[in-house]
Amino acid sequence: MPSTREIAPMLLEILACPLTKGPLEYDRAAQELISRDAKLAFPVRDGIPILLIDEARAL
Repeated sequence: MPSTREIAPMLLEILACPLTKGPLEYDRAAQELISRDAKLAFPVRDGIPILLIDEARAL
């Protein structure tokens, strides 16, 4: 069962897409960080963003 731990708002302000260096949007329901520019969704596991391109799924 996926964790529903939150990501701190301060952390969201400094995180960036590892591919485009652009902003990320937090999708709380899916527990993902979305990079609209890269068209990728990065998983968040136990409240920890996994910003590895190999772990991302295509949008």
